[in-house]
Amino acid sequence: MRMRFIIFLLTGLLFTSALAAGQSSTRQATFYKDVLPILQDHCQSCHRPGEVAPMSLVTYQQIRPWAPAIVKAVQSGMMPPWFANPRFGHFSNDPSLTPQQIATLLAWVAAGTPAGNPHDAPAPPQWAEGWNIAQPDVVLPMPKPVTIPADGDVEYTYEIVPTHFREDQWIHMAEVHPSSPQYVHHAVVYIRPPDSKWLRHAPIGVPFTASTLSDPQDRLQAHGTTSDLLLVYAPGSSPDRWPDGMAKFVPAGSDLIFQIHYTTNGKAGNDRTSIGLAFAEAPPQQRIFTLQLNDHAFIIPPGADDFRVEVQGTLPNDATLLSLFPHMHLRGKRFEYDIVRSDGSIETLLRVNYHFHWQLSYRLAEPRPLKAGTKLRAVAWYDNSRNNPHNPDPNATVTWGDQTYQEMMVGFFDVAVPANMNKEQFFVRGQREH
Repeated sequence: MRMRFIIFLLTGLLFTSALAAGQSSTRQATFYKDVLPILQDHCQSCHRPGEVAPMSLVTYQQIRPWAPAIVKAVQSGMMPPWFANPRFGHFSNDPSLTPQQIATLLAWVAAGTPAGNPHDAPAPPQWAEGWNIAQPDVVLPMPKPVTIPADGDVEYTYEIVPTHFREDQWIHMAEVHPSSPQYVHHAVVYIRPPDSKWLRHAPIGVPFTASTLSDPQDRLQAHGTTSDLLLVYAPGSSPDRWPDGMAKFVPAGSDLIFQIHYTTNGKAGNDRTSIGLAFAEAPPQQRIFTLQLNDHAFIIPPGADDFRVEVQGTLPNDATLLSLFPHMHLRGKRFEYDIVRSDGSIETLLRVNYHFHWQLSYRLAEPRPLKAGTKLRAVAWYDNSRNNPHNPDPNATVTWGDQTYQEMMVGFFDVAVPANMNKEQFFVRGQREH
């Protein structure tokens, strides 16, 4: 009997404390003091004028009508978007709200969205107009806009953009900025050094596709290259901001080659994508490469709801792992990166519940040094069943392809190596800094 009384008493105390905390939170939570700092830190990078989100969440007048929707989005975990399983890894760009922040938003709405004192507002973030990185040192747009039809498939579109760099440049930050993001499925920007023979017969400064090239070798090269990746962009992806002492390298006289996959949406339009670059203040100690694990040979049967594709690779030299960026299409379900140890045991670095419309990069909170010979594995799962609301055709046998009704399996990852090591040297096993 005494034990029951103690349990009842503890339960009552917990309930009373929670209620009191909730009432206190309700009484105290105001927009300017409590809510605005949360929105500035977790939402305004997308929810501000000129950015990708459909509404601006900057002023009280803008935010108040959306208060019920904000509560629903944060309670469901859909906003801020983040799809990493918390059991695996820690990431510096995790925008997730803490339970206390969610409670603050709930309390504010429950109290009738009081504004409070405007003098309690934090200083507004200083955004570079049109960018989520610092003001770029140089902005390189595609010279000619690309016309996108109202419907049908659009072949991968390329445009070669000369940098006119008179000296080598180290890139500390980079951001791709489509002028019409509603059409851009993804964009990849490659670095073509002046001594590269890649696509040398292709036109400069005008859009082209592989099928429009007259040279057979150029048509073949359009579908594959060993050139360095400067940046990969997909819906929801974030710009590159590298730690101090790390940067990507663009040799003097290089061209940037934009490869863009456009999708139609029933309305014709055009796009002129740009890239903004911020230079490192001093030559870095480490150079960054974007590498990938991919599988082109999978065949997903009709109706398969958990089809698994795996690929492994071994690092040829020591490197520091910085970030992970999975890419699939509409049937993508889960994606995982692992380290496979020599005894066969597995260390999972990242596991995501894949979301095609929010293709995020995941930056390790602590960069991970990896020794030469480390085996990395990427595993993807696909849902080709009728239970997948995004599935274009559950009766189709699905293989690798460029269009969204086909599939891809690409595990991008960024590594840092000594600054004096180029990509060709990195893939020669046993190289060391000298």
